[in-house]
Amino acid sequence: MGEALVTQASAALAEPAAGSDFAPLLRQVRATGLLERRRGRYAAAIAGDLFMLAATATVVVLTGDTWWNLLLAVPLAVFSARVAFIGHDSGHAQISRTRRVNRVLGTVHANLLLGMSYGWWNDKHNRHHANPNHVDKDPDVGVGALVWTQSQAARREGFARWLTLHQARLFFPLLLLEGINLKVSGVRDLKQREPRDRHIEAILLTLHAAGYATLLLTAMSPGKAMAFALLHHALFGLHLGMVFAPNHKGMEMPDPDGERWGHLRRQVLTSRNVRGGVVVDWFMGGLNYQIEHHIFPNMPRPHLRLARPLVRAHCRATGLPYTETGLVESYAQALRHMHAVGAPLRDGQGAGPR
Repeated sequence: MGEALVTQASAALAEPAAGSDFAPLLRQVRATGLLERRRGRYAAAIAGDLFMLAATATVVVLTGDTWWNLLLAVPLAVFSARVAFIGHDSGHAQISRTRRVNRVLGTVHANLLLGMSYGWWNDKHNRHHANPNHVDKDPDVGVGALVWTQSQAARREGFARWLTLHQARLFFPLLLLEGINLKVSGVRDLKQREPRDRHIEAILLTLHAAGYATLLLTAMSPGKAMAFALLHHALFGLHLGMVFAPNHKGMEMPDPDGERWGHLRRQVLTSRNVRGGVVVDWFMGGLNYQIEHHIFPNMPRPHLRLARPLVRAHCRATGLPYTETGLVESYAQALRHMHAVGAPLRDGQGAGPR
């Protein structure tokens, strides 16, 4: 399913509808070479990530059975996120021209190095890209621990209702559980994979779990190892959530029964860029240029920053609002949206059957 969506997205980039407002932008971007692969850049990034993971693991072992070892959960979480970015790019066919190489890179980075299912995440993420912020088609705005529309909120009952009332203030604390949730959701989804993919993913997930447990239990006592693992996964989930949350929350949500938007409009109106310079670019892995990423999902991530002036100028020329804000304000906008979603419940409306 995920690979089919990648193919559809590639076809849309290859042959945009005649006369569409996207076609001139695509021609301009192609002419600059920004859609060309950056194999050398990715090879260096992968080598750097692997070195940092190995170096961190080595220091964990050398530091030994002390609570000071928990400090090393911070760099491990940061470089785990860098590994996740490579897995993300593999899923979008940004690294190699061949599906096989991208799949191998994605599976190794996700399953073996992170312990999360590449097949599950890639399918989910590509469905998001195909219809961002569409309540019926985007899994990222489906009903879960949090909800994203007042209509979803109105149907909440019991503890879920309380959660919705307070979801804005609970958002960042809940992200501390996301690292574990990513692993559990992927394992649950394994039975949905094709037999061959399921077996390969299961083997790599098992190798990850065995290697991770061996590393921690070799270096420290079971209690400290458990504390380290919990802290590592909490920080990893928080980091990823802080990268992805500002991109779409609080942006336009297409009416399922309304007008069908074209590719450019659908991606620009539902996405938000985050500015902030070199530090923000590094922290967010370049995915703060979310508008460019959604318009050109197979554009190598290092090129997104370079495509920004072209995309912004084209949006201005076509009358499309190009939303860009600072990092703190992006979180504020997302939290305001989550707070507003619970308005019917605070007003005593939409309580539903009790």
